[in-house]
Amino acid sequence: MTPLSLSYANVMAPALGSGGIDPERLDGELAERFQRARARVDRQRESGELGFLDLPGDRGAVKAIREVADSFGQWFENLVVVGIGGSSLGARALTEALLGVHWNLRSDEERDHFPRLHFLENADPDSFTELLGRIDPRRTLFNVVSKSGSTAETMAQFLAVEGILEAALGEEKVGGHLLFTTDPSAGPLRKLAEARGVPSMAIPANVGGRFSVLSPVGLLPGAIVGIDPDEVLAGAAEMARRCEADQLRENPAGLVAVLLHSLDRDGGRSVHVMMPYADRLRNLSLWFQQLWAESLGKGQDLDGRPVETGPTPLAALGAVDQHSLLQLLMEGPRDKVVLFLRRKEAEGRVEIPQRYPDEEALAYLGDSELGELLEVERRATAEALRRSGRPSLVVEVDRLDARAMGELFMLFQLATVYGGALYGVDPLDQPGVELGKRLTYGLMGRTGFDAAELAPEDAGGFRV
Repeated sequence: MTPLSLSYANVMAPALGSGGIDPERLDGELAERFQRARARVDRQRESGELGFLDLPGDRGAVKAIREVADSFGQWFENLVVVGIGGSSLGARALTEALLGVHWNLRSDEERDHFPRLHFLENADPDSFTELLGRIDPRRTLFNVVSKSGSTAETMAQFLAVEGILEAALGEEKVGGHLLFTTDPSAGPLRKLAEARGVPSMAIPANVGGRFSVLSPVGLLPGAIVGIDPDEVLAGAAEMARRCEADQLRENPAGLVAVLLHSLDRDGGRSVHVMMPYADRLRNLSLWFQQLWAESLGKGQDLDGRPVETGPTPLAALGAVDQHSLLQLLMEGPRDKVVLFLRRKEAEGRVEIPQRYPDEEALAYLGDSELGELLEVERRATAEALRRSGRPSLVVEVDRLDARAMGELFMLFQLATVYGGALYGVDPLDQPGVELGKRLTYGLMGRTGFDAAELAPEDAGGFRV
């Protein structure tokens, strides 16, 4: 298999014109930026901050994942992952890419008797009741994922699930339908796992939620539905090796970070649109959206000085969003760069028959194939953007297999920590979300948190 490739001609001046990057900068100023960022990332690696880089080599974790998956995988009709944000987006991206978007519609035989897969993310009562009303809790395993063990949305749904299980099975059998993925030593879920004998998997202490897809957070649900964790990690390890290159032009993650940072800071391209041309990669763009936004959108720099920095990621899907966003991308503000994802080979092939040769609007489509149309649309979109002076990059994989997904996850995680160094911020924290959490805890009556009074949303009569 050909390794993942990055094509960046359409952000460079020879193709894009005056709005593009001068190629000489790649060996000059931008190479120097990369070296400074690389030194920062190397220090983080040596200090143990970048725990996600250790995951491909953690054989003990893989063994534990396999053992748990083999124990549970084909015992249950349904697997429900209860988690939100980094506790679910990676697993969704991995499983949808490799199983397809209609996995749950396949028969037991077509799924090799692996379970159907569902996600409970948002604390939306309609979604919760719709799912729990359609599956048999007696035939369902619930994987509750929260590193802290105190995520409000996740724990609220866990408590509701536990009540449903108890009503259906009796208190003594509830634990056999639960599986916790949480901190290795602390937090409410860890305490409950130890007190009640609930099987559990550990998220390494130095791996944050949005960087946890290559841990049991992402790999365990994948393994339970038949995805080989060793293959995913092999792809991740290969990408990590490639991204050790000390030359910018040879380092894929360094290039992604440096080019996007330069387009933002030097060219005002602060909106970074990830646009895969494959339905199976829709959730990868949502995973990237959280990773890029929460890691790089910060209010203070590494020295504690106040800043307001960070690009705005936007998830899109080709060719669907050619019919919603392309007008804006083509003629709207020149503040966007598009990152196309493409796979050379689709699993399926759908021939388009020649049925109406006398109807011009239909005849040209005959004797071709759906995948060909999708790729032509991507290329046409990239060329239209180029002719309008709008930059784009292309990340390409041969096909969507486990190794390719491992490569993609590692590429963007490493690009994110390089991005943190380039923007001068800590990509591993998220202080900006804490106030909302504290207000939620107080308003819901959690001990130790003030029930702060919220400003009325119709204050001053501003309501019609």
